[in-house]
Amino acid sequence: MGGEVDDGLYVGVDVGSGSVRAALVDGTGRVLHTHTHVITTANPQQDYYEQDSEEIWRAVCVCVKAVTKEEEDKSRIKGIGFDATCSLVVLAPDFTPVTVSPTGEARFNIIMWMDHRASKEADFINSHPHKVLKFVGGKVSPEMQTPKLLWLKRHMTSSWVTAGHFFDLPDYLTFKATGSISRSLCSLTCKWTYLSGGVGSAGEGDKGGWDEAFFRHIGLEELAEEGWARIGQEVRAPGERCGGLTDTAAHMMGLRAHTPVAASFIDAHAGCLALVAAGVTDRQTLTGRLALICGTSTCHMSLSPGPIEVPGVWGPYGGAVLPSTYLAEGGISASGALVDHIIRSGGGGGGGDIYGRLEECLEEEAKKEGVSSSSLLTQHLHVYPDFHGNRSPLADAHMTGMICGLSLDQSERRLALTYLATLQALAYGTRQIMEHMTQAGHELTTVLMCGGLCASDLYIQTHADALGIEVLTPQQQPSVVLGAAILGAAASGRHPSLEAAARAMGGPVRRWPPNPQVKGFHDKKYQVFLEMQQHQKKYREMMNEPLN
Repeated sequence: MGGEVDDGLYVGVDVGSGSVRAALVDGTGRVLHTHTHVITTANPQQDYYEQDSEEIWRAVCVCVKAVTKEEEDKSRIKGIGFDATCSLVVLAPDFTPVTVSPTGEARFNIIMWMDHRASKEADFINSHPHKVLKFVGGKVSPEMQTPKLLWLKRHMTSSWVTAGHFFDLPDYLTFKATGSISRSLCSLTCKWTYLSGGVGSAGEGDKGGWDEAFFRHIGLEELAEEGWARIGQEVRAPGERCGGLTDTAAHMMGLRAHTPVAASFIDAHAGCLALVAAGVTDRQTLTGRLALICGTSTCHMSLSPGPIEVPGVWGPYGGAVLPSTYLAEGGISASGALVDHIIRSGGGGGGGDIYGRLEECLEEEAKKEGVSSSSLLTQHLHVYPDFHGNRSPLADAHMTGMICGLSLDQSERRLALTYLATLQALAYGTRQIMEHMTQAGHELTTVLMCGGLCASDLYIQTHADALGIEVLTPQQQPSVVLGAAILGAAASGRHPSLEAAARAMGGPVRRWPPNPQVKGFHDKKYQVFLEMQQHQKKYREMMNEPLN
């Protein structure tokens, strides 16, 4: 744009685990309007989480119409971008829903990212070494799509045979918006074992694409024999224009038909793009910045100029966020979900700002105990946070949570201390992931955080203290939906590249320096965290030994 001011407006849509959110964003990245609509999650049995794609699409349209209703001149809206959780959408050849639910309800046609029904299928795939696995940290996760597809074939044969299309949820949204069945390189590379060729994960001399030998090896040979028609034949880079709004979609959203629509992002990847561009100077690169997207789960994402393999960390994914860069993606499977679980389990589910009350309780307790920081109150209370398995760096879906230091105390004070110990445990999980990444060769210079958990100053400061590094948060929240709007800006053609759009719209940051007075305390607690991890693995081995 040659330094010109971008006077366009862009719509970003973010489909999270529990709600759809849309934002209207200007060319500087300033969020003008937001709207949120709750969506249904079905949990018919343990480890099964399902959603309804048609309900989600209706919610998307409601949100977009709400954030754009005050803009009379719809021609100012130059582009729209979508992100969503990496959930599996199953459709018939005529694009109607195909059930994935043991209840048989047709409307539940989405296996959510957090669904772990395919754990055995993931174990099966991981027991057959194949080159594609080295790009997912050595192991596929039950959160990824190939285990889910294999589960569907094994356990719901009728749905497997009936299905005509398997979409990642972000790609389903662009299909509904444009009618295009193209797929985003982001989704396919990160969750479907697609090899991105010259820009990333395929080896030297490998053109990339779907690896037929892998799909035959794991028992999904039909997908290859069909020429990949059900999982994607046309692949586009994130931010590339994949079409314009259809008349139907435009009418439902209250926008103009043919408004440019961008190839999509997974939700965390949208947050990653907005975060790594936040507060960046003209001379700074976007590589080496660790982005933490903290929601129901936490994703740890960093771009590097070259491929770096990290055991237990997904990637290196070429071009999954920006061209000519490689993405590494670690994660904690349950973070916001864990905090909510701890509070509910401790009897703190009763309305009001429970988080604020607990943090006030901690401040009062610190004054009462005469300690310089509330962090020190958990000296003998330790939480190990893998209540929903370990995504990184162990890549072990069978890990579980642990708490050491329990008593019969059921007061709000005790709940506050357990809440604090949980925040600390999540920070130690991040510390372990960072250590594994730096040992493998990543040069991490900056940590940035966004997401729902970052509404808590205590959560952010705990990470700065536990990591011993300054943490940055964007002044312009929410980053994930901003990342989706940046996609729309790139698709509009008003920027020379996706990176240029991100730099223009990243916005300023707030800085959170670590408290040096609690460094030694967190170093000790981190060692306890590592010991608890090893003890759990040892206990499992002991109990798996044959009985006499």
